[in-house]
Amino acid sequence: MELLEVHNVSKHYKNFSLENIDFILPKGYIMGYVGQNGAGKSTTLNIITNICKSSEGEVRVDGITCNEDAVRYKECIGYIGGDFYYPNNFTVKNIRGLLKNFYSTFSVEKFNEMLDKWKLSDKMKVKDFSQGMKVKLMFAAVLARDTKLLVLDEATNGLDPVVRLEILKLLQEYIADGEKSVIFSTHILSDLEQIADYIFFIHDGRRVLYDAKDELLENYLLVKGERRAVTPELQSAFIGIMDNAYGFEAILPSDRADLLNNEFHFEKPTIDEIVIHYIKDKEEN
Repeated sequence: MELLEVHNVSKHYKNFSLENIDFILPKGYIMGYVGQNGAGKSTTLNIITNICKSSEGEVRVDGITCNEDAVRYKECIGYIGGDFYYPNNFTVKNIRGLLKNFYSTFSVEKFNEMLDKWKLSDKMKVKDFSQGMKVKLMFAAVLARDTKLLVLDEATNGLDPVVRLEILKLLQEYIADGEKSVIFSTHILSDLEQIADYIFFIHDGRRVLYDAKDELLENYLLVKGERRAVTPELQSAFIGIMDNAYGFEAILPSDRADLLNNEFHFEKPTIDEIVIHYIKDKEEN
């Protein structure tokens, strides 16, 4: 069953429009939601979390819309962004009391377990926390609740590799029972290589790519070679041709591999490389 359903969602601003975003995220999976700054990632996630309303379309989480049952809808969702959202003069004890009174499913026991694991002191003010400690505190606050969907908007930006690996492991544990899912916006696409099941790539408010990660990686080749060997037909099939000191590189759909000859080198691309070449192609066209 689908945990998250986004159907033809649009949002119109004076200088930007999100246009007909449509996807589903089944239970037990992680989706990487990727694109450049200003592409519409945060707008989409804000609509999912009901921070802002869509101009058109519908979002369902665990089968319901926010209009049908706002309390249940919001209880289902845990949100973590790149900015720390608790007052600087609060202690961990203050935050525990706030969460206990605000969320009916908040578990003090689970929260304390995570605090002990990460050695976050009850009495220390959060203004004295490192960035990594702040992110861990936000995850502890969310994971101590009975949520179904984690919405992460650049939540791991600025973290050192060790803390990022801890967070990625947490996300995999979160979905392990097959009943929960994660939608994860990040610029660190190597993280998505490790844990994402689906990739949605948005550019200028519109969908560019949406597929299972493994399918996406199989559907493209990273081709390198010299420009002189590129035929007009191959030129039109390439996506995001980029010149370098040794010739060029570009992305090619795998089903057009018959256009290549032994003058070219090709290999499986990374998600990062697919996205970079698609952005290059969009900017040129």
